[in-house]
Amino acid sequence: MDLASQAHALVVLLTCMVLLCWAQERDYTFKPVYKTGDVPLVRVEANTGEIFTTNHRIDREKLCSGVFAEKRCYYEIEVAVLPDEIFRLVKIRFLIEDVNDNAPLFQSTVINISIPENTAINTRYPVPSAFDPDVGINGIQHYELVKSVSEFGLDIIETPEGDKWPQLIVQQDLDREQKDTFVMKIKVEDGGNPPKSSTAILQVTISDVNDNRPIFKDSELEVSVPENAPMGTSVAQLHATDADLGSNAQIHFAFSNQISASTKRHFAIDSSTGLITVKQPLDREVTPVHKLIVLASDGSSTPSRATVIVNVTDVNDNVPTIDTRYIINLVNGTVLLSENAPLNTKIALITVTDKDADLYGKVACYTDHDVPFRLKPVFNDQFLLETAAPLDYETTREYAIKIVASDRGTPPLNTSAMVLIKIKDENDNAPIFPQPEIQLSIPENNDPSTQLIKISATDADSGHNAEIIYSLGPDAPDGFNIDRRSGILSVGKRLDREKQERYSFTVIARDNGSTSLQSNVTVRLIVQDLNDNSPAFTHPEYNFYVPENLPLYGTVGLITVTDTDAGDNAVITLSILNGKDNFIIDPQTGVIKPNITFDREQQSSYTFMVKAVDGGQPPSSSYAKVTINVVDVNDNRPVFVIPSSNYSYDLVRTTTTPGAVVTRVFAIDNDTGMNAELQYSIISSIIITSRVSPRGLFSIDKTTGNITLQEKIVAADQGLHRLVVKVKDLGQPESLHAIALIHLFVNDTVSNATFIQEQLRKSMETPLDRNIGDSEVTPQANGYVIVVIAIIAGTMTVILVIFVTALVRCRQTPRHKVVQKGKQSGEWVSPNQENRQIKKKKKRKKRSPKSLLLNFVTIDESKPDDPTHEHVNGTLDLPVELEEQTMGKYNWATTPTTFKPDSPDLAKHYKSASPQPTFQIKPETPVAPKKHHVIQELPLDNTFVVGCDSLSKCSSTSSDPYSVSECSCQGGFKTAGQITTRQIMTVPYFDFEAVT
Repeated sequence: MDLASQAHALVVLLTCMVLLCWAQERDYTFKPVYKTGDVPLVRVEANTGEIFTTNHRIDREKLCSGVFAEKRCYYEIEVAVLPDEIFRLVKIRFLIEDVNDNAPLFQSTVINISIPENTAINTRYPVPSAFDPDVGINGIQHYELVKSVSEFGLDIIETPEGDKWPQLIVQQDLDREQKDTFVMKIKVEDGGNPPKSSTAILQVTISDVNDNRPIFKDSELEVSVPENAPMGTSVAQLHATDADLGSNAQIHFAFSNQISASTKRHFAIDSSTGLITVKQPLDREVTPVHKLIVLASDGSSTPSRATVIVNVTDVNDNVPTIDTRYIINLVNGTVLLSENAPLNTKIALITVTDKDADLYGKVACYTDHDVPFRLKPVFNDQFLLETAAPLDYETTREYAIKIVASDRGTPPLNTSAMVLIKIKDENDNAPIFPQPEIQLSIPENNDPSTQLIKISATDADSGHNAEIIYSLGPDAPDGFNIDRRSGILSVGKRLDREKQERYSFTVIARDNGSTSLQSNVTVRLIVQDLNDNSPAFTHPEYNFYVPENLPLYGTVGLITVTDTDAGDNAVITLSILNGKDNFIIDPQTGVIKPNITFDREQQSSYTFMVKAVDGGQPPSSSYAKVTINVVDVNDNRPVFVIPSSNYSYDLVRTTTTPGAVVTRVFAIDNDTGMNAELQYSIISSIIITSRVSPRGLFSIDKTTGNITLQEKIVAADQGLHRLVVKVKDLGQPESLHAIALIHLFVNDTVSNATFIQEQLRKSMETPLDRNIGDSEVTPQANGYVIVVIAIIAGTMTVILVIFVTALVRCRQTPRHKVVQKGKQSGEWVSPNQENRQIKKKKKRKKRSPKSLLLNFVTIDESKPDDPTHEHVNGTLDLPVELEEQTMGKYNWATTPTTFKPDSPDLAKHYKSASPQPTFQIKPETPVAPKKHHVIQELPLDNTFVVGCDSLSKCSSTSSDPYSVSECSCQGGFKTAGQITTRQIMTVPYFDFEAVT
């Protein structure tokens, strides 16, 4: 590469770098401008300005087919720099450098050379040269004989033009008679890297001698021919002479194989005269210069050469061309230009060209009439079509611009091109609603697809920009629809005011412009109420639990009713249907109160229906079932069933083993739950016979009431033992109790009934405060005895009253309930928990012994022989099933073990089954039950039955001091017997509530 080529490449490189830096510094866009139909060989990156090759092959031999080796081959493009405000048009020229892409080729694969036999040694014969379209070092550089013979050699001669001509050298004397033909192979090679080569067969024929070759008069000739020369026009006449005579002097003219095929197509030569004529029409614009190499041969082996340069001169035969390259993309062959396009908006790049030369190639470009557009010159033959005035769609909607190009020929040639521009209307007006908010109302339970209102908006634009499409906003609820064309708003579902009373959403009006504009209007819809909902109870069935001591008109519970309607449709009135005699209900608040007093033992539950009516027209109603359960209160003290009499006794033989059950006690309680759970205990014991306290000989099971022997009986233990047994329930807040006397006669036999009766009488006279282990009455007890004696001696009136009371009570037959009624499960309404907690705290305190209260106990003595006593027949009704559970301290947080599965949970006694949304009902505090401090009066009939017919008929043979005869007596427990009138004996009674 020479210095000029290097400088040009450096300029191109610097131009690319400047473009790249320019694009990086500013936000420019690069757009190459190609001629219509051209195949782009390079592409320009629009954002960065970087230049890249395309997938189309760059072929220097095709681009510059008429350019010789001494001339450079260039490729030019134009690049438009956008936007319009900084528009530039940059012309880039690329120097196409040759690469070794073509191999040198001989015109024929077989080369024939005739050499006369008298040829002298070192004589040279030209060999037809090979042709290589590449240039420079890539052109032909070397010839050689591949399969040479000793008679010939090969030499290469380089012409002033740089062509290399191979010459065959005769190295030995030739003799046609010995050998008239030599066959060799010649190889041609270019200078590429790697080099390309080809071969041909070189056939040398030895001929007779012709020692003079033709000589051209002018070896170099240059002529000019107009490009419009007709076919057959003479171009040049060549002249050559030959000093030989005869056939060796006949000259034959021909074109050399080294000229191009295109040149051979355009020219012809007469082989005899050497006249060169035009064979095909010439075109200066395609090939301005033709180089002809003519060979003149007389039949000898070395033809003469002459070079003819044909210059094709220009004529004004080309009409100017207009190449329109649009900067704004076309739509169906038309430029769409917004009416808001600013001045100097670039529309297209107009390039005018004329293939003619000089003045014939000078072209003027203009528009044919006045339009708001202009052609702005950029280069000599390029113009920019841009806006020259503001555009108005309403004034002119489209333009057909005629662009005219005219050269300076005589006469001038011109051409024209049309550019169609349509002005696009801009959507610069949004739809407008007549009001900013729309108020609507509709009754609920409407028919689907009910039309609400027709919404309309206006748009000042025209065409599609004025077409309005209606739609619901994103906040519109489901079920609402709007016709996108007419704007009719409808609801497609039944509205329910109880679910949603108010709706607020937006309606959007959007025009149909390419960049659509829109506006909104708010729609507020109110759903009007209808009486379509009946009153609703919070529960279909209510269960209330009230204590049986709830006072008259105390609060039972609260019935809650709701109505999802509004206004008068939601005003509810309550009434009782089938329980008005027993209960009343507040028609507005729903508070239920009793107008009766409760007695669980008489009736444990009440059921009635409550009706709720709203104030709608027509009114709606609903019903609920109410069950009121009466909860037990600890108002019944335990009652002993076994023993049936305080005057009975059981025989305990001295042979009884420790741990054996000697007797049992059993009591019942008419209450339920924990109020009916009983515990037994022995609060005192004494041996009546010896007047001493035993040594803890007997114990009682606190749950079952079984009395067992704890130790082995010794002689000191014999006699009548009196056990004071106390039974108490586990009722809350205060338990109730009863006391019975248990007599155990420790002996081997029961032989002396009179003695035992006397001992029983003494037992009744013995104070009850003789605890186990006390050998003597305490001084305090003696003081109380003196007080009792003083009271007995001084108050005969009181004794008389007690006597009358005892007579009345002994005539009353005790009644016991057999089956306890189960209570429904649920939550209880009960007194305030604070009272219970206070009572619990009080119970935790150590209670000081109460002062002994003087009282009297009636003791019935059976006298069957006395006819004055009237016999009263009675039967004790015992429960069919007696649950014996282990008694313990009651835990309010757990369910009592004595409760049946369907019994109410007393641990939830402070809760109500009825909903109480507005206030907490606190029933009046129940009346506390009375304390019971008297010993239960039991019939005198002993439950132990003696099997002897008569005591007098038995003879005493035993050593038992209490036995009078040998009688085998058997005893047992009875559940039924006769209750007789009793003789009253008064015995002082002491309250053992504080005794532990």
